[in-house]
This record gives sequence, C-alpha cells and structure tokens, in this order.
Amino acid sequence: MEFRRILGLPPYVFATMNDLKAAARHDGKDVIDLGFGNPDLPSPDVAVEKLAEAAHNPRNHRYSASRGIPKIRQAISDLYLRKFDVAIDPETEVVATIGAKEGLSHLMWVLVGPGDTALVPSPSYPIHIYAPLFAGADVRHVRLDGPGDATNDQPGEAFFANLMEAWESAWPKPRVIVLSFPHNPTTECVDLAWMARIVEFAREHDIVLVHDFAYADIAFDGYRPPSILEVPGAKEVAVELYTMTKSFSMAGWRVGFMVGNAEIVQALTKLKSYLDYGMFQPIQIAAIVAMNEAPDYPKYINECYQSRRDSLCDGMNRIGWEITPPRGTMFVWAPIPEPYKEMGSLEFAKFLLNEADVATSPGVGFGPGGDGHVRFALIENEQRTGQAIRNMRKALTRLN
Repeated sequence: MEFRRILGLPPYVFATMNDLKAAARHDGKDVIDLGFGNPDLPSPDVAVEKLAEAAHNPRNHRYSASRGIPKIRQAISDLYLRKFDVAIDPETEVVATIGAKEGLSHLMWVLVGPGDTALVPSPSYPIHIYAPLFAGADVRHVRLDGPGDATNDQPGEAFFANLMEAWESAWPKPRVIVLSFPHNPTTECVDLAWMARIVEFAREHDIVLVHDFAYADIAFDGYRPPSILEVPGAKEVAVELYTMTKSFSMAGWRVGFMVGNAEIVQALTKLKSYLDYGMFQPIQIAAIVAMNEAPDYPKYINECYQSRRDSLCDGMNRIGWEITPPRGTMFVWAPIPEPYKEMGSLEFAKFLLNEADVATSPGVGFGPGGDGHVRFALIENEQRTGQAIRNMRKALTRLN
C-alpha cells in the first residue's frame, strides 16, 4: 500500500534517539534526558484547579467552538495589549488553535498549495519545514547562521541577507516566509528593528509572514523578544502564533492562538470549522484563568530556565566545551567540539548517550545546516544538569 503524502518524509531521527534512550533505561542506565523540549515545570495552580472545577460541569462536555469561545479570544487580546501594546480584535483577528503545531500546519493549507513556494529558515523546527510540504508547496531552505557565527555583526543580519538572496533567485516568487524568534533550535534572537525591515520587505513584495512566537516569554539578560505585530502596518502581511506551552508550562494542554491579519485569521477559522470543534471547553476556561489571574507566571518559568541555562553553559565551558549562553528559548545550541566534529550530529548524540548517559537532540533532525550541532533542552534541574556535566567531562577525553 502506498501512502503518498508521507512518502517523502525522511526517517525521524528523534524517534531513533527515543528508541536508544528507552533501550539504555531498560539496561538500567540513569539517562539524563536533555533531548526532547518537554517542559517539566508545573502548570499554574489556578489553571489546574479551574480545569477540575469546569470538568465537573456537564454543560462543558458538549462540543465547543472551533475558533475558541469568546472569553478565550478576549483573554489573548488582553494579553497582547498588556504585554506588547498591540490591539487585537477578538472577533476578527484571533483564532484559537489546538497548539501551535496544529495551527501552523492547517494555516499552510490555506496559504500555499502545489506550485507555490515558502521560504523557511535552515536549520528549523521540523514542522516549519514540513507544514508547507504537507500542503503541496515547495520549500526553499534559507541559511540561518546561529549566534556562534563570527560573521554575525548584528543579530539576524546574515539571515536577512540570505532571505534577500533566496527571494531574488526563486521562481515562482515565494508566497510565505516562516519566521520564529527566539529561534528553535539555534536560539538566534532579533530586535524590533529587524522585524520592521522584514515587514517592510513583505509589504513591498506582497508576501505573508508567519511568525511562530513559541518562546515569547523565555528570554534572558535583559532581552525582550518583540512581537512582529508591534511593527506598524504588520497586520497587513503578518500573523503570529502564540502558545501557552512554554510561557505557562502547559505543554500537554495544547492551547495556542493565531493572531494578526484578519483575512488570514478568517481563512484559517473557516478551514478549522470543517476540521474540529475546538479544544475541550474546560481547558479553554482554565487557560482564560491562567492568562487573567496568573499573568506573572511566565516570569517564574523564565527564572527557572535562566538558572538552568547558567548551570549548563557554565559547566560546559568549565570542561572545555565552549558555549555562548543563549539569550532566548529553553535550549542550548552547541557546536560539536572539534575533535568529534567528523562524527556528525547523530553519531555524536549516540556517543553522548552511550558514554555519558546524556541524551541530546542531533542537529541533523532540524534539517539542512543543523548537522554540526546538538541541542540541549533545559528540562532537568541544576543538580541533574551538574551530573550531566560530570558525565560528559569523563566521556569527552579529547577535550581535556
């Protein structure tokens, strides 16, 4: 039997690593898992309590609204005004999504199809690459040079230049540019001036900008990630995906939103009306309470990740693995040390798992341009992180 839509999918390297982790644990090894970016911090107590309360009300067991109930759309509008000073119309400029991945995937169904082209950073979070492909579009990978690249005089400068070059050489001209800052996996960050430049370019060339803002609230050392919608005129060409997964540590709840250009929002809303009946209503009610009654919870989450970042980066630098601490995300994008670089990221990740009992994500899993790195997720506490450093110091003998 032929499954045409998934024929072109490569082997999922993260599944390979998951199988190896499971085998190591089956053999009794104490694996320190810094691979999958699965938040371990608890969700807000007020949200959990409201979920339990709302779930006991049988009226909430019925079908909900695919675009989200009115109060959840109002809550995200209030959040954007409070946090970014951006006015969002809850009736026309917001649609709730079942997590950002669902929103992005179905958004591509309404933006592109066979014969269309999308520009996507390389390396990139896998769904940014495959969502346009699932919609039948052609994906052009645009090199995103990470923070360790000495050619980057300004954040995002190399990527912007690469985007311009890709635009000039592409035919047909791309309809969509996918962005995500702070960036997973490279942790690259940009400022509002950079966002203004890309909005100006998109307006001039009639391109849709899709900004996955998953790490809107995870930033360090005084850096504040800008919303693309803070740029005057951005709503003419841009939509943004905001999620409660990282900001409120509500990963399994699958609560996301797309905000911005009303025409695009309404297009996704129309498609979703054919596909789903929205999130379970008690989850929506609990998410409203989290946004309205625990607005400072992301600050607590951010402090936890900053402490873990410092613990990991300081420890890696002590053992001779030189790392530039990221300014955003819950990850560290680490270049493979020179003595081990020829192994490639998958084999090096296997080496760390087998010799140091430390699980990472191989950079090759994030598409072209990622193979020289592995990604560490900040999902273990400082004590476990310290143990990972000690294990790696013993394994990486060629660094000592």
